[in-house]
Amino acid sequence: MFGERVEGRPMVRDRLGSTDAPSGVLVGVSPVAVSEPETGAKKSGVENIGLLHVLVVDDDETVRKACCQIASGMGFAVVLGAESATTAREILKYQRVDVLLLDLKLPGGGGLPLLEQVKALHPDTAVIVMTAFATVASAVEAMRIGAGDYLTKPFALEELTIVLERTAKQLELDVQSRQLRERLRTQQGMGGLVGRSPEMEKLYRILSKVAYSTHPVLILGESGTGKELVARSIHFNGPNAAKPFVAVDCGSLVPTLIDIELFGHVKGASTGADRAKEGLLASAEGGTVFLDEIGELPLDLQAKLLRALQEKEVRPVGSTVARPISVRVLAATNRDLVAMVEQGRFRKDLYFRLNVVNLRIPPLRSRREDIAALAMHFLKRLERETGAVRSFSDSMLRVMTEYDWPGNVRELENAIERACALSSGPLLHMGDLPTQLQNFRLRQEPSVRTEMKAERGEGVRSENGEIVSIAEMEKHAILGTIRQLNGDKLMAARLLGIGKTTLYRKLKEYGISEGLGV
Repeated sequence: MFGERVEGRPMVRDRLGSTDAPSGVLVGVSPVAVSEPETGAKKSGVENIGLLHVLVVDDDETVRKACCQIASGMGFAVVLGAESATTAREILKYQRVDVLLLDLKLPGGGGLPLLEQVKALHPDTAVIVMTAFATVASAVEAMRIGAGDYLTKPFALEELTIVLERTAKQLELDVQSRQLRERLRTQQGMGGLVGRSPEMEKLYRILSKVAYSTHPVLILGESGTGKELVARSIHFNGPNAAKPFVAVDCGSLVPTLIDIELFGHVKGASTGADRAKEGLLASAEGGTVFLDEIGELPLDLQAKLLRALQEKEVRPVGSTVARPISVRVLAATNRDLVAMVEQGRFRKDLYFRLNVVNLRIPPLRSRREDIAALAMHFLKRLERETGAVRSFSDSMLRVMTEYDWPGNVRELENAIERACALSSGPLLHMGDLPTQLQNFRLRQEPSVRTEMKAERGEGVRSENGEIVSIAEMEKHAILGTIRQLNGDKLMAARLLGIGKTTLYRKLKEYGISEGLGV
């Protein structure tokens, strides 16, 4: 260990209490080479994110040099050490620092003010504070300000090594998380997630963190929101992307088949079982099993799944021997599992086991700013598949943006495919959309029929064959509706899908203020 002084000089001490080591040399339980590394050498957690720069700030020169020597031996790039907060501030002005080893007792203002300044100006810099037993409270305050770890003096050689390795690993995860979040935002990440709305940005932030963990994740959302796409993004952007991803629809199989699919069976377990079958939980070794519609799983199978997750082993149907498994479980549902737990239809213990992290996928109506981007994404994909280049008319994009999409992204994708299949030209019109969208638009504006005909180049004619203007058609629709309702203007506005203020303004333009009743 080091950090104590004998006759005013720093002294190194190991865990057995020996003080025979020369000053400035670290001694610990496990020997670690501290010689200068070869050029380009990278070890420990540093290897995946390039050379990390370390600055040691301590007024004790021997301690400072020893820390620098250990960091250098581990493969870090060591910046010239600083003996005071003032010197450290000067270095930080021109030198990149990834890891800061900071003593809290410093001349020139102390360590805490320097820590606050570093986290304000360089928030990505990882800070490890060093403190004596008498200043543990200061270490706690430092962690609150933003320090990532701390060492209590005197500390051993291996403690410093472990903390530096842990910090390097955390920096690596932070870099990977930022890269994944950016890939997802720019539609370069796997899984096909598209969107730049605040709701999707929030989802990307959580996804970028859970992708690198092994915890179960519960994915919640309405049908068609893309829960399986989210599950695939978690798997294929994580460290086990090369391992299997297995999806199981718990709502499409009868209970006996789900049992066999998940856990497998041995030869002769049932009629027709002439050979053993490996379950999906075992076959996805090291990978991910995605349990879609987990709320449809029967209670007895819920208990069996819970035991498999807790014990990390499965027992195939008809077998007396359990088999160990190593698999990550992602589950999804559009049901309210909390309500199902209260009703006794879903096991509370399984809910807590799956709900370590939960992701709620926003419905499409909550992120309307993403609709146009999604529509273009599906259109481009169809263009690659068919070779036909198409585009949307302005009115069609407007309709799609205003529509609520109860079927969410899946409904939008199907609508685009239908429009492309029925379109007679490269420009897609409102008339190419499914019936429910056309009806929605007709309720919004009485002039839409005219707009749809105009888009297709069709003339609008009266009974005597004369061309009728759009404004005239709108007037005819408004006045005709009011007459049919015996002058009830409020009901007419409601049926026409316009506000009452708009209706009264139109009537004023027509020079009508009273009447229209039959």
